[in-house]
Amino acid sequence: MRTLASDISYLWILTDFLSFISPTIFPQLFPKNIHIVCLDMPGHGETTRLLAENYTAVDQAKKIHQFVEWTKLNRKPFHLVGMSMGGMIAGVYAALYPDEVCALSLFSPPGLQYTTESEFIRRLKELRESSNSQKNPLVLMTVQQGEDLLKLGLYNPNKINMQLLKGYLEDRRPHKSFFLKYMSSMRSRYSLHDSMSKITAPTQIIWGKEDKVMDPSGAEILAKAIPDSQVHMLDKCGHFITLDRPKKSGKLILEFYHAICGTDRNKTSRYILILKTCIFKLILILFSKLRTTHKD
Repeated sequence: MRTLASDISYLWILTDFLSFISPTIFPQLFPKNIHIVCLDMPGHGETTRLLAENYTAVDQAKKIHQFVEWTKLNRKPFHLVGMSMGGMIAGVYAALYPDEVCALSLFSPPGLQYTTESEFIRRLKELRESSNSQKNPLVLMTVQQGEDLLKLGLYNPNKINMQLLKGYLEDRRPHKSFFLKYMSSMRSRYSLHDSMSKITAPTQIIWGKEDKVMDPSGAEILAKAIPDSQVHMLDKCGHFITLDRPKKSGKLILEFYHAICGTDRNKTSRYILILKTCIFKLILILFSKLRTTHKD
């Protein structure tokens, strides 16, 4: 976790597969005066893996809220960013705790009722209908499985870092039973769809035009449901946006942060609040004088 002084904190929710690489690359694109928190999802990274726990999107959001309260990150509204599965949970979090989120950025999240099936979803259905129905392409145990998912999720597969991938797999292999249960718990397939109309924070939706994991039609679904939203469709970009287009997506998030949660806007909001308070007090004084005059 990187913690640096600033007016507003970022809270990063990282999905399981991106968590092995995003904290090492993506936050480096941001100025050092921004407070960034890179958070491993429960059950991933260096967090404890408990088979007895529930890992639905709502359960995950509540666990993250416990972390936010314990660290007092909710003393001020923060910019919440979620990638892929982390995006689904970020959206659910923003719907459950709207007062804590000043801005929301979602990277190609699942959890929607897509109008078009992606290549990944079609493959998943084929597996379930075949003799390999117990396999899950997201429960990665071999280098080949990891390479296959990255090739599907990247516009430019040449960006695969084999050393990082092997280290990631070595960490996961002893915990196969946990990850099978985790993916089973995440079958609340439409968690974000059920929550998106309750999202009130200004929302930024970023999607790769060449996404074969989650169909890009999801961007329009979210935009129609969330009143204060903007959509960015990135060229030459697959599902793993922070790997395919790190500088472009980083720039978009930084611009959105300054526009919605930035210092200038906060100052303006404080000035408006002070002005409203002064006007209210003036009305009370005038009302009091009118009452006194009426009595006389």
